Order: sequence, then C-alpha cells, then structure tokens
Amino acid sequence: MRKSTAFIVILGIVSLFADMTYEGGRGITGPFLAFLGASAFMVGFAAGFGELSGYLVRFLSGYISDRTGRYWLITFAGYLINLLAVPLLAFAGNWQVAVLLIILERLGKGLRTPPRDAMLSYASSDMGHGAGFGLHEALDQIGAVAGPLILFMVLASGGSYREGFLVLLAPATVAIAVLTMGYILFPRPSELEASGEIDYRHLRGAYWLYLASVCFVALGYADFPLIGYHLGVSSVLEPSKIPLIYSLAMLTDALSAPLFGRYFDRYGFRVMALAVLISMFYAPLSFLGGSWAAFVGAVLWGVGMGAQESVMRAAVSVFSSPERRGSAYGTFNTIFGVAWFSGSLIMGYLYGVSVHGLVAFSIITQSAALIILLSLERFRSVS
Repeated sequence: MRKSTAFIVILGIVSLFADMTYEGGRGITGPFLAFLGASAFMVGFAAGFGELSGYLVRFLSGYISDRTGRYWLITFAGYLINLLAVPLLAFAGNWQVAVLLIILERLGKGLRTPPRDAMLSYASSDMGHGAGFGLHEALDQIGAVAGPLILFMVLASGGSYREGFLVLLAPATVAIAVLTMGYILFPRPSELEASGEIDYRHLRGAYWLYLASVCFVALGYADFPLIGYHLGVSSVLEPSKIPLIYSLAMLTDALSAPLFGRYFDRYGFRVMALAVLISMFYAPLSFLGGSWAAFVGAVLWGVGMGAQESVMRAAVSVFSSPERRGSAYGTFNTIFGVAWFSGSLIMGYLYGVSVHGLVAFSIITQSAALIILLSLERFRSVS
C-alpha cells in the first residue's frame, strides 16, 4: 500500500470510530436531555447552537493551522474535546451540564476538521482528491451507521442512557489510539503532496464562485430530523421505521461517496452537478409522497450527502495552494455551516406555512447550485 493511501485509510479508521462515538451519542442526547428535565426549546438550542458554533470555529481553526503549521496538534485537541465530551455525558447531573458537553462536542469537531481535511488533501493529491476523500467518507459512514446500532442494543437490553454513553468510551479510545499511530507514522503529511506546477492565483475567483454554489446546496438541503418529523406527524411511516430509512440514507452515503469521488477526478464538476441533479428530488419525494416515496427520497438524500462529504470537500483542494489549504477548508466549512443553519431555519418556517413552499425553495436553491457548478467546469485543474 502506498504511503498516501495508508495515511488516508488511517484517518478513515479514526473517523470510523469517532463517528461511532458521537453519532451514537447524538442519537440519544434528545431523550437524555428530556430525562434530565430540559425543555424542547433547550434541546433545540443545544443542537442548533452547537452546530453553528462548530462551524464558526472552523474558520479560526483553519487560519491558525496554516499560520502555525500545527496541523496535528490542532487535530488532536479537536478530537480529544469532540470524543471525550460524549462519554462524560454519563456523569452529567443536570441538563445544564449536559447542554455544555453537547456544545463542546460540536466545537471539538469544528476545531479538528480544517487541519484534518488539509492533511487528507496532501495525501489524496497522489491518488486523486475525489478518490481520497471518497475513501475517507466511506469509512466514516460505517461508523455513523454502527454507532446508533450500538446504542440501540444497549437500550434494548435494558441499559440506561448513562450506560450507553459510557459504552462509547471504547470507540473513542480506539480513535485516539489510531490517530496517535498516524502521527507517529506520518509526522509531516504535507510531504505526501504530489509535486505540481499549478498556479493557484488565477483560481481565486473560481473558489468564491464555488463557495456560492456550496451556499445554495446547503440552503436547500433539509436536515433529516425535519424529514423524520414530517414522516412522523403526517403518519407517512410508523415511528419505528423512521430510524430504518435514516440508516438506509447513511448506507447510501457510504456507497455513493467513493463512487462520486473517483469520477470527480476523471470528469470534474460535471459529476458534482449530476449528484445535485439526482439528489434534488429528495424533497418532493420525502415531503409530498407516501411511504415508498419516503424510502426513495431517503436514498436520494443519502446520495446528496455522499457527494457533499466527498466531492464537495475534495474540490476545495483544486482551488487552494498547499500552504493555504487549512484556511481554504476553514472558510469552506464556515460558509457551508452558516448557510446550512440558515436553510434549516427557513425550511423549518416554510414547513409550518406550506410544505409545497418548502419543496419549491429546495428545488430552486439546488437548481441555482447546479447552474453555478456547470459554469465551473472551465476552471477544472484536477490532476
């Protein structure tokens, strides 16, 4: 196995066990906060403010990573905060402490994402940025599927919420151990960057145009909790089947990410545009259809997530020089997160006014992203 591939696999395994930890925990934080006496407003605040804070800190994290070159240090700090906050929920005596830990977990994820993605971009330049990020996302999503299943087994066997959080200390420990191994084997991942003579200066305008397309994608992509909420209150599906279609969406994400990533290296932004075109039909199927349409909508939603987590991240490497890669990822993640949060608020409001209006908003924003992505093809410089 080449060094670059080995490095991507190592970080993929880290993400696998990390996702197992925090995705498993996120599956029960809502009912756990209710158990501690938190109101529905505080549950929503913890989730929403945590996500927003995690995305906002990415800009600072990426900038500091580039300025100091301490990619590994910031990545380690982020993972430690991100992962240890989850099992510590087992010791939360009140909902205020639990809310603080939930927000800290999101801040930790935000802190480590830009430097980690920068290191991934160095390694993936050899095999292709799309293929590299696609491989990483596939491993990542295995953990995202396994984590909630672990918590389901703990609770189904009579365990408590606190016992469930404690069980997640095991995958968290494995993730940190594998991350340490990665540092020992590859202390200077920037050396994995394939040599090239690309002049990145003329791509700055294209980078901001690309971020505009990212904004439109994020604005019109509904959070799955909103989809699940609709399926439940409208009695489209039995409550027990909603987690099933979420698992189906995560599985589709894992399968589609490496596929889109590999073809992005070959065909460029046309592949990302195709992913947007396919996934944009998740909205009418999920919000206007019946039970079978809901399952198909979940698959299309998963296709879009797979493209966002592989191709969309890989494209940042196309527009940014190695020495500014952390800042590029920090800016990308911050803008994407703010747009996603804004879109969640807009679609949540539209749902209460008109479901058809929500679907129209989603299709219009995705169509705008599609047009911009097609215009970017002339800037493609994928090596």
